[in-house]
Parts: sequence; C-alpha cells; structure tokens
Amino acid sequence: MKPSIPKGTRDFTPDQVVKRNYIFDTIRSVFVKYGYQPIETPTMENLSTLTGKYGEEGDRLLFKVLNNGDFLAKADEKALTEKNSNKLIASISKRGLRYDLTVPFARFVVMHQNEISFPFKRYQIQPVWRADRPQKGRYQEFYQCDVDVVGSNSLMYEAELVQIYDEAFAQLKVDCVIKVNNRKVLFGLAEAAGIADQFMDMTIAIDKLDKIGEDGVRNEMLKKEIPDAAITQILEMLKCDALAPLKNYFANSPTGLKGIEELETFHQYFDLYEAKNEVKFDITLARGLNYYTGCIFEVAAKNIKMGSIGGGGRYDDLTGVFGLKGVSGVGVSFGAARIFDVMNELDLYPKQLSATVDVLLIAFDQATHQYAFDCLNKIRAAGIKSDLYPEPAKMKKQMKYADSLKVPHVVIIGGDEMESGLLSFKHMESGEQEKLNLGEIIGRLRNT
Repeated sequence: MKPSIPKGTRDFTPDQVVKRNYIFDTIRSVFVKYGYQPIETPTMENLSTLTGKYGEEGDRLLFKVLNNGDFLAKADEKALTEKNSNKLIASISKRGLRYDLTVPFARFVVMHQNEISFPFKRYQIQPVWRADRPQKGRYQEFYQCDVDVVGSNSLMYEAELVQIYDEAFAQLKVDCVIKVNNRKVLFGLAEAAGIADQFMDMTIAIDKLDKIGEDGVRNEMLKKEIPDAAITQILEMLKCDALAPLKNYFANSPTGLKGIEELETFHQYFDLYEAKNEVKFDITLARGLNYYTGCIFEVAAKNIKMGSIGGGGRYDDLTGVFGLKGVSGVGVSFGAARIFDVMNELDLYPKQLSATVDVLLIAFDQATHQYAFDCLNKIRAAGIKSDLYPEPAKMKKQMKYADSLKVPHVVIIGGDEMESGLLSFKHMESGEQEKLNLGEIIGRLRNT
C-alpha cells in the first residue's frame, strides 16, 4: 500500500521544522516580553465543552472522536436506522479535537480559578484541528499561537495585543495590515437597519464579503429573509471607513454608540505607540465566531494573496457558559501555518536558519577519524553545533554531504593536519581555506 497522510495535514522536514520553530520562538519572545505566561491544554476536549461556542458553521467543522471500545453498543438505534448523524453523535462520541485554543482556555480558567491571579495573562502554542475543505493557506491540522488576558475590562489590553501583533510581525519582517472593528458597531448596523433579531445572520454574511463580494453578501442575507431595504442600508453603512460618520447612523442605537466609544478609547491608548505596520478601522470585519462581544482584530499579509494570518477580540461572556460569571477576556491568535507559507513565498527567513550544524569535520583514515572525534568533542563543549562524517571516505563524498546539509564551514583533517595541529578550515560559500589550530577555529565559529 502506498503510504499517505490525511488530507489537510502536512509532514515537516528538518529544514521546515527549523523555520517553524523560528516563527514560534520569535512570537514567544514577544509574548514573554509583555508579561504573558505559558499554559497547555489537552488535544481532546469533551464535546460538551466545544459545541455551541463557534456558531453553526464552526460546530460542523469539529472533529469528533469515537468512544472507546464497541462504540456502537450504546448507539441511538433510532438515529442509526434513520442515518441521522447529528442525533447519532451524542451516543457514540463524547470527545472532540480542539477547534481553537480560546474555548479550552476559558474552560481552563474556570477549572483553575482558585490557582491563578486576575487579571491572568497567558500564551499558548499548540495544534488545533478543523474539518475544513483544504486549500491554499487552509489546513485541517495547524498550529495556533494564542495570547489572552482574562479578568479585566480595560481597553488598555486591546491596545497591548495590537502592539504584540505589530511587534511580532515586524520582527518576522512580514509586512501586514492589522484591521480593527467592534462587534457592538456591527450590532449597531443591525439595530440601525431594524434587524437586531437577525444580527448573527447578518454578521455571518458580512464575514464573507472579501470572498463573495457585495452581491454575494446581499444574496446570503436574502436567503436568511433579511428585508431588501435593510440590506441596502447595511451595505451603505459598510462603506464608512471612519468612526465619525457612523455616529449619525447610530443615533438610535445605544449599542452601536458604545462600540464607537470603545474604539475611540482603544485609540487613546494605542496611538501613544509608534506602529511599524498599518493599523486601520475596517467596519466590514466581522469575525464570524459567536463569542466575540467587543473589539475584534484581523491581520492580513501584504504583497501576497493569503487568508488572515491572525485574528481575535474581546469575549466578555465566554467563561460564563462554564459557570464563572463576570470574567471578561480579550485575546488574539497567530495563524502559524499561514505565516509559515507567507514567509516561505516571500523568502523572509534568516539565511543561517538552513544550517543544520555550523561546522562538519571530515577525515580520511581511522587514525585521523579518531583524532577528529576528539576535536569534535572540544568544539561541542564550546557550545558550537558540529558534526563528524561517520566514517573515513573520499573527499568528494564527504563534501557532497556537507553541501546537502548547507553547512557553512568544513574542517578537513588529514595526516599532516593531525601531526601539526593546524587544521584546514574551509568557508563553503566563498571557498576560502586556511590553516588554524583548534582554538582559533572555535574562536572563528563563535564569532560567526
């Protein structure tokens, strides 16, 4: 049988893992700088924890895990006979793979509320799973890098999280635009158009605007029986690219005006910081997940066509569904898989990342090979990534191996080198070669 992997998943070669770790390490360093602490949660959560938190579309994308053993023994026979998968799931599956890191975090906060201090600032870098249709930039298994704070209503944290986005992407050299909106502003659109009771239908449609265009959004709303006049008014309001004009539209929408006020407060904090990337208000930004209640964010890379590479927002009521009321939270996520693809396509990785080791030692007979192994131990003791070709072999074969690893330096040890203690130190890119003793080689390698 020909080996394969599930659709929407990927193998990562050593070179790719090094690149991905560079992304993780860069983002993690920013999280730590801003005072966030690491946690981890299980790969699987109870389905009762996950369902109902992501909206109707999100629930459909949950990966369900079959119960252990003979899972059909306790299956709902009526649902099984009727082939009703929605009803059947409850009797054959009690667990699911996590869809994101935010809902498990809310569950974590409730379960550990007596062990943590509020406001609690956490970061988490782990894989998540979504049964989505695989396409460019969209996978069924991918890593998220999340950073959240719970236990405070302060809009200072919204400003801080956008700073984290800005600083992390600047360090990764990813030129991007960070879009900002507020769910209360979106509710203001529905309220002003007289369709407050159809708010979720409206936001789900608006969230697809960049994919299906204005006509597509109109059709989506018509399917949900939103009146044509209301749709026309909503599409008109969506053309606002600043907060001031919205105040007239929201004259009779207290919620919409509150959203504008929150965005203005966000800017009072954020504008004290000098952003390196573009940060802009985007009224069309909807973030289709149910749990957002305030400011929302999304990041898109410039110079390349790719979906969002980050997103998040305020979720005042999320812990309430797990029994802990009145704990507000706000957080953002980095889409590591898409960031990886963006950086690959734009060639943004530091060149030295591709080197498995800093130096490879090569020798030509048993005596020089053992001498080289002793040198290798001393080089490693100095904290330098190094290796020795495993057996004496022809120069051409060993140099070809060095090229395949993209090793920047090679130390060549023959009989003369072993006798004199002056080893041939070769810079692979320039081809320059010189005779140096081991201490000098270690000094050179430390300074590269």
